[in-house]
Amino acid sequence: MVLDPQAKFLLEQMEAAGDPPMHELTPEEARASTDFSPLAGEPVEVAKVENRTVPSAAGDIPVRIYTPEGEGPFPALVFYHGGGWVIGDLDTVDVPCRLLANQSNCVVISVDYRLAPEHKFPAAADDAYAVAKWAVEHGASIDVDSNRVAVGGDSAGGNLAAVVALMARDRGDFPLAYQLLIYPVTHHSYETKSYKDNADGYLLTKDSMEWFWDHYLRTESDGKHPYASPLLAENLNGLPPALVVTAEYDPLRDEGQAYARRLNEAGVAVEAKCYEGMIHGFFWMPGVLEQGKQCIDQASSALKRAFEK
Repeated sequence: MVLDPQAKFLLEQMEAAGDPPMHELTPEEARASTDFSPLAGEPVEVAKVENRTVPSAAGDIPVRIYTPEGEGPFPALVFYHGGGWVIGDLDTVDVPCRLLANQSNCVVISVDYRLAPEHKFPAAADDAYAVAKWAVEHGASIDVDSNRVAVGGDSAGGNLAAVVALMARDRGDFPLAYQLLIYPVTHHSYETKSYKDNADGYLLTKDSMEWFWDHYLRTESDGKHPYASPLLAENLNGLPPALVVTAEYDPLRDEGQAYARRLNEAGVAVEAKCYEGMIHGFFWMPGVLEQGKQCIDQASSALKRAFEK
């Protein structure tokens, strides 16, 4: 499939802007210079949006809670933004979270987990888990049905969602209803065909992923831990049903598809979708990429079906 015309135009505009590549920046410079929110479109109205914190052993974790119209208790999606564990924040995914809340008729809890390199692995995973656990144990306080809590995220956030599902299964603390994995990072490796084919020129590069991983991990051996590389988990039995989305022109395509296959082989109900002609990050960009809208629609429909079961 050829590159989607809307994605091609966007990449041409970015190249013309002449910004330095991510891997040549410091984390502080990358955070200051990366803002995809204009590509998300106008934020839709949600019945209630609240910023608050969730307590954890490592300190309070900021979250943004989106509550749709109607009477609760509602199901909930705990959502983790992407950004390679180094960049990104609540504002990055504000528009997608609003759309998911309205279209899925669920409370969305967006998590501002600690970022690397100031907080290396497993800090982000610990924060992600703490908020999911809080949502199940204290959901009633925000009009959430604790029996219908899902996790989801994009890119590094998809990694965290998959990891939280593994942690919840391994520790037996609480059940999860679903996992929404949007072009997730699943393996600390750069050897796939999609890494070779899409190493440069499609927004996320191989050099940037190496930069992200190097900031996130304490040591090379951390990358072999299943809570960093969920594809390396010994087994994926007993995990919640999943939607795994990948993009054709994305270095992460093959590892996302490999994770979907392993879920299926483990008997987990999984829906896998590769968006043809699309680039990494498109879920953040429904304002300029039609397939970004379609992905949010698909995710919302999958969540609704999961919550109805």
